[in-house]
Amino acid sequence: MRYGPSRKLPTFGHWLAGVCLFLTAWLHGVAVQAADILLTGAEESPGVQAFVQALSELRPTDNVRFQPLASLPAPGKLPASLRLILLDLPSLDWRLQESQGPATLVLRISRLQARQRLGSTQPAHLSLLWSDPPLSRQLQLIRRILPQARRIGVLFDEHSEFLLKELNLAAAPLNLQIVSERWDNTHDSRPLQTVLKNSDVLLGLDDPDLYNPKTAKNLLLSSYSRQVALVGPNVAFVRAGSLASSYSDQNDWLAILDQLLDQPPANWPRTLYPARFKVSSNAQVARSLGIEPLNDASVASALAEGERRP
Repeated sequence: MRYGPSRKLPTFGHWLAGVCLFLTAWLHGVAVQAADILLTGAEESPGVQAFVQALSELRPTDNVRFQPLASLPAPGKLPASLRLILLDLPSLDWRLQESQGPATLVLRISRLQARQRLGSTQPAHLSLLWSDPPLSRQLQLIRRILPQARRIGVLFDEHSEFLLKELNLAAAPLNLQIVSERWDNTHDSRPLQTVLKNSDVLLGLDDPDLYNPKTAKNLLLSSYSRQVALVGPNVAFVRAGSLASSYSDQNDWLAILDQLLDQPPANWPRTLYPARFKVSSNAQVARSLGIEPLNDASVASALAEGERRP
C-alpha cells in the first residue's frame, strides 16, 4: 500500500514561537493605542494630585498627567489625539475660547454652572459630566425614604428656574406634585415659610445662591421647626442637617472616567450623570423627624436597581 507524502505535525517549538509572535504583535498594538490623557485646572492642589495619581493607577498603559492651565497654549494648538479633562471652571473658560482642539471631558460641572457659561447650547467638542444629582434620582430617593410625601417643595431663583420643567416632568409619573416658590431675596423668609407650609418635604436644588453657608441656618431651623425634611442638595448639607441626598464620590468619578477613556472620543456622550452613586443620610435628623435611620448602602442599591430596569 502506498501513502502520499508525509505531513509533519507542528512541534511544540513551532507552537510556542507562534504564540510569542502573537503576543508581541498584541502588546505592540496595546502600546500603539496607549492614550495621552491631560488633566488641567487653575491649581495643582493635593486633592488634584491624588486624583491624577489614582487615574494613572487605573490606566497604567496610558500617559496620564496634569499640567497647570497657565502653562497651556490655546486649545487649538493642542494635538487632536489628546484626551483632555477639565477640572474646574477657569479651565472651561479657557477651553471655550475656540472650538478647535481635542475632544474634552468637563468633570463635575453643575447644571447651573453650565447654563451660566453655555446658555442652552451644547458645543460638539465638550462632554459635560454633571456634579449635581439627577432630579429624577432625588425624587426617587424621597419616595423611598418618605413614602407618604406627595407635595415636593422647591425654592428657585432666576438661575435655577430652568430646572422646574425637568422637575415637573420627572415628578408626574411618580404622582408627585411640585410646589415651587421663587426666592430671589434670601433675607426675606416669606417664600421659604410659604413653601414649607404647603409641602410635605423640601427638595434642595444645587443652586449656591439659595443653598450656601449663609442661608443654611435659616433653611435648616425653619424646616426643622415645621417638621418638614430637607432632602439634598448635597452631602455638605446632609452633614449640616438635611435628611439625605444622593451623590457621587471620587471613586465613582474615577470609574466613570475609566469607562469613557476606553471609548473613542466620538462615542463620548454630550452630557452624562454618573451611573455610580451613593446615598448619605443624617441619622440624628431622621430620629428627630420620627424616621427610622436609613441604611445608606441599601437605599443606594435599591435606587440603582430601579434605574437599571427599563
